[in-house]
Amino acid sequence: MKPLDPRLLRYARAARGVFALGALLGLLRTVAIVAWSWSLAQMITAAVLPVIGNPTGPVSEGGFATADLPWLALVATGALILRSFSAWGMDVVAARGAVRVKAQLRDAALSKFDAGSPERGDGKSDAELATSLGRGLDALDGYFSGYVPQLILTVIATPLLIIAVFLADPVSAVTVLIVFPVIPLFMILIGLATQAVQDRQWSQLQHLSASFLDVVSGLTTLKIFGREQRQTERIARETEGYRSRTMKVLRVTFLSGFVLDLAGTFSIALVAVTVGTRLVNGEFPLALGLFVLLLLPEIFIPIRQVGAAFHASTEGLSASAEVFALIERDPAPALSSELSTSRGIHFDRVEIKRGDRSIVEPVSFEVVPGEVVALAGPSGSGKSTLLSTLLGFVAQSAGHVSRPAEVAWVGQQAGLLQGTVASNVALGDPEPDPELISRALSAAALPAFDPATVLGASGAGLSGGQAQRVSIARCLYRAWRHDVGGLLLDEPTSALDAASEAVVCETLRAEAAAGRAVLVVSHRPGVLEAADRVVRVAAAKSWVAS
Repeated sequence: MKPLDPRLLRYARAARGVFALGALLGLLRTVAIVAWSWSLAQMITAAVLPVIGNPTGPVSEGGFATADLPWLALVATGALILRSFSAWGMDVVAARGAVRVKAQLRDAALSKFDAGSPERGDGKSDAELATSLGRGLDALDGYFSGYVPQLILTVIATPLLIIAVFLADPVSAVTVLIVFPVIPLFMILIGLATQAVQDRQWSQLQHLSASFLDVVSGLTTLKIFGREQRQTERIARETEGYRSRTMKVLRVTFLSGFVLDLAGTFSIALVAVTVGTRLVNGEFPLALGLFVLLLLPEIFIPIRQVGAAFHASTEGLSASAEVFALIERDPAPALSSELSTSRGIHFDRVEIKRGDRSIVEPVSFEVVPGEVVALAGPSGSGKSTLLSTLLGFVAQSAGHVSRPAEVAWVGQQAGLLQGTVASNVALGDPEPDPELISRALSAAALPAFDPATVLGASGAGLSGGQAQRVSIARCLYRAWRHDVGGLLLDEPTSALDAASEAVVCETLRAEAAAGRAVLVVSHRPGVLEAADRVVRVAAAKSWVAS
């Protein structure tokens, strides 16, 4: 877990502005700290020396007279105002920058998804991705508002303040340089422990999100079979696991804060003792000693606070690392250069591989306009992959593929969205045709279904068979609306009863009669019997047309 990931600057241009403006404001704040410490030290010296009898020797060297107090107070006030303004400015820049950075990272990740294939193959569930892009990136607020300002001050203010101490008292500066590395050493050791517990906590949160989405999606089925109590217990276990891991993160955070404060306090005390000893012996100017003592805490404050703020921002860093991985993943295969357009659907010696593993061995068949062809075979034989090749989601390793320029498609998952049934059927149409929507629902074996029915997230409110028929209606609506040349359907009747399946098969026959090429993946006997031909695919071994 890096304190500053270079990819943040690469994929979120707003982050560059945060660091640039933050560096400028950090420089102003450092100048204000030096001016404030110097003026305050001089004011105290000017007020104290007369009280102790204006001693001679090194103690009174460099001191101002009591008459100089007004303008010293003016300098101190101006420095304090400048310091407050720069601190406020850094917070504003960090907060606004966080909003822009999150938006840019989300945009980059979503653009990657939009340009890629739906077949991600990364093993991430939708809930895990939503958690990373939602709650995860929102945790970057703590990173920018707390950690980044302190990181900037550590890089800019700390070296400049050490130089200021060196110019005032080389002995104190050398002492600071000796004890200062102790704090980063503790930070590294604690950071390694924090990374482990934070990564486990983040994984637990993603697992909890995925489990909750699964339960919500299948709640109707669980209620029907009386299994909801087991899922309640499962969610309770996942929640307890997340609570436990969160407490471990908090324990490490509190421990790290104590260690850093302790190390910083000892470091300051060591330097203060050497300065105090020389002041007592009358070997060191009072004004210079006070100046060094006022600067010492300012040297250690940024490095101490950056450690504490780092722990508060580790969740955002873990999530952003996953977002960077999403952005940098290999681009999904675009439409192959071997894919061309034609009136029908043609596969000519098409072979598909993933790495060194053959998914589909050479396959050749065609679907001419006016024909219904069923693609059958055992699970894992590559039937859905062949459809994905037609859609451009997967590129073939060899062979030639062609299809009509416009096709309508039904996937294995209904892919419904929150909204009305009508909006799901006419998805993407800026001016939906109500008559065409009703016609599509009727053709998909939902003749009496109200298009105004409101669905929940992921189509909640429909049974599996109803959701499948709504997705078929969406395919038909697109086919009629855009007069497409082909229909591609992947297991469109897997959740339907025999009567509904018969209606869908009649619809597919009617679409073929209208001059479209219809290719349907199915293992259902009713669909295979309704097809003009059946192409059987064996699992990466051979294919037989019948």
